[in-house]
Amino acid sequence: MSIGDGHDGIWNLFAEIGPTIFRLEILDWYHLMENLEKVGGSRSRLARVKALLWSGKVDAALKEFDDWEHPRVDNFRAYVTKHRHRIVNYGYYQAEGISIGSGEVESTIKQVAARVKLSGAQWKAANVPQVLRHRCAYLNGVFSR
Repeated sequence: MSIGDGHDGIWNLFAEIGPTIFRLEILDWYHLMENLEKVGGSRSRLARVKALLWSGKVDAALKEFDDWEHPRVDNFRAYVTKHRHRIVNYGYYQAEGISIGSGEVESTIKQVAARVKLSGAQWKAANVPQVLRHRCAYLNGVFSR
C-alpha cells in the first residue's frame, strides 16, 4: 500500500518501486481535507463532502458542487478527478488500523534522506532504488534477516 499527498513526484517514485498490481495507491486523507478546506464556502456543504469522501463516494462528493461555479471549486474538482482512483473508503482502512495519512511516511523519508547524505558516504544513483526496495522488503517482513 502506498500513501501520498497528491504530488506527482511521489506517485512517480512509487511507480519505480513496482507494478501497480503489487500496490494500492491511497491519497493521504489529511492532504485531501486540506484541499477541500481551500474551497471555502458553506460549512454544511464542506461537512457533507467530507463525509462522502470519508466513505470513498467521489461522484456524490463532486455532485455537491454542481450548483457552484468558482475557480476554487474547479481546482478541487481537478484535484479529486486526478486522484479519484486513489480515494478509498478511509473509514474502513482506519477501522482496520491501517494508516490513512502520510505523516509517518514523510517522517521516514526525512530520516532516510539524512542517512543517505551522511558525511563521506558515496552513493551511485542507480543503486538507490534497489537499496530502498530491500529496506521496504525488510520492514515488511518479506526479506529474511
